[in-house]
Amino acid sequence: MRDLDAVFAALARSAFRRRFALGVREGKYLGEKGIETVIAQAHDMIGKRLAPPAPPNDGKQTPMRGHPVFIAQHATATCCRSCLAKWHEIPAGRALDALERRHVVDAIERWLRTQPLPAAMPAEPESPQRSLF
Repeated sequence: MRDLDAVFAALARSAFRRRFALGVREGKYLGEKGIETVIAQAHDMIGKRLAPPAPPNDGKQTPMRGHPVFIAQHATATCCRSCLAKWHEIPAGRALDALERRHVVDAIERWLRTQPLPAAMPAEPESPQRSLF
């Protein structure tokens, strides 16, 4: 298992990994729920979606949006077992042990803590018709 400093240095050189950022929806969720809740959810998600020796739909099991953890997984190459093997040197084909699960969640948390929360979408201007009533 690679040191996270080395992993993040390598990820910083990847144009694909650098392009990930929290969207408005994911940022709002993180802001409302808080980092502790999202990290607790990450533990659960990793246990169910990534930790088994042969996760169902491996390589396609992590959506590209919808939850801050999903975005962080793609940004940190913790999205599938082949990315874990390539970037983190955690072999595929066996269940993740507790230390490896912690490593994955630590990577996700580290990335999430460095991300600026996106500005909210601008509110729609109020309809001029509303002022008549």
